[in-house]
Amino acid sequence: MKKLALFFCLLCAMTSFAQSPETSDQKAIEKVLKKQRLAWSNNDIESYMEGYWKSDSLKFYGAHGVTMGWNNTLERYLKAYPTEAHTGKLSFKINDITKISKDAYYVLGEYHIKRDVGNADGIFMLVFKKINGEWKIIADTST
Repeated sequence: MKKLALFFCLLCAMTSFAQSPETSDQKAIEKVLKKQRLAWSNNDIESYMEGYWKSDSLKFYGAHGVTMGWNNTLERYLKAYPTEAHTGKLSFKINDITKISKDAYYVLGEYHIKRDVGNADGIFMLVFKKINGEWKIIADTST
């Protein structure tokens, strides 16, 4: 009986420490954002774009309207941030990660860029979708 009680105690302890699928997804999404932050801060916009869905269906919504497609979004970033002085050092504050469906989440946050040409701050909402086993941004609204 003691062995059975010990087994159940160990089973309960292991279950309580296991990550839920939602927690695992959120950590994977945070990892994508961390890679993006590091790439941006190294003035590597092409690597930053690896966090986005490489599709003509990608949508970016900013101050100049909607940009459709991965290539157009890359061109937009390269034009708006042409030098290291413009990209600066990026930091995020993630305020919320919420599950939308089995393979999709939205992320609400703030970005802060310290740079030589003047700092930039704003807010964003990203929609992440798991595509071919990887979390990718399929829609980005940034101000």
